[in-house]
Amino acid sequence: MRTRVLITIAMAIALVAAVALSFAIGSRTIDLGTVWHALTAYNPDDPEQAIVRELRGSRTLIGVLAGGALAVAGALMQSLTRNPFAEPGLLGINAGASFAVVMGLVTGVATGFSAQVWVAFVGAGLTAVAVYLIGARGASGGAPVRLALAGVAIASLITSLTYALLLVLDEELDVFRFWVVGSLVGRQGNDITALIPIVVVAVLVGLLSARRLEAIALGDDAAQALGVNLAATRALVIVVVTILAGAATAAAGPLIFVGLAIPHLLRPFTGASLPWLVTACAFGGGAFVLVCDVLGRVIARPAEVPVGVMTAFVGGILFAIMARRMKVVEL
Repeated sequence: MRTRVLITIAMAIALVAAVALSFAIGSRTIDLGTVWHALTAYNPDDPEQAIVRELRGSRTLIGVLAGGALAVAGALMQSLTRNPFAEPGLLGINAGASFAVVMGLVTGVATGFSAQVWVAFVGAGLTAVAVYLIGARGASGGAPVRLALAGVAIASLITSLTYALLLVLDEELDVFRFWVVGSLVGRQGNDITALIPIVVVAVLVGLLSARRLEAIALGDDAAQALGVNLAATRALVIVVVTILAGAATAAAGPLIFVGLAIPHLLRPFTGASLPWLVTACAFGGGAFVLVCDVLGRVIARPAEVPVGVMTAFVGGILFAIMARRMKVVEL
């Protein structure tokens, strides 16, 4: 219990530190005193405070939102499928969001970022529904293997359609390429603010569902004996994962390895307690994405490396080290 509390507190502190770094570090370094004044006593005539509030503020908020949402979604997905290598993309969410953005560009519906956010969100949701309808059968509401197979099949189909369209759409390819690489830049604050209550509610529902997922991890028969409604629980968790991953992908584009690596890194400290893992992931995921974003700002100054590239690079290294030196916790 003490270890779980300590790792959760450590992740919360790491998130606060990452937020401070995100506000302070960039092409122009700003001292923390100016950052504090920009947040508490904003002076729009001060150019440094304007950078903090107008440019880095929304960027930092998206990083916290997307990172926390993806990490929590990954923890829930791994528990739901009893697959330690599962991630939100297993439901085809990234593929669905990407296809929706391309179709939105083709039809002219998603020419601006604001429209792309909601088009991607809807595309992710519809894809997850399709995966569940194919993978769910019987009173259990979809065995883990069926859900995984359905997700892989749907994601492969949609991805092939996406790239087939892009082969003949040069102008749309340029816009899509910027979105699909994953970035926190150029996002509008109003659209992201609208996603905050959605993500917060989804995380809370995921926390409330965690105990039932722990029962399902014991096996379907044991869970039913404990009074768990298998179909309802699995459907609810899939909805939560879809909302979290869909919102994150819509806001920042596909961020690789966040939903896979962060739960793995934290599980040895939280043990079998899914509620503690979800809580730690909510903090740790946001901290991880912000740190990757800050690294992307400084390693190629004055240019920047997109955060999607950095999460894949850093997450891949961390995951490889963990696979080499640590025992993977079985689910």
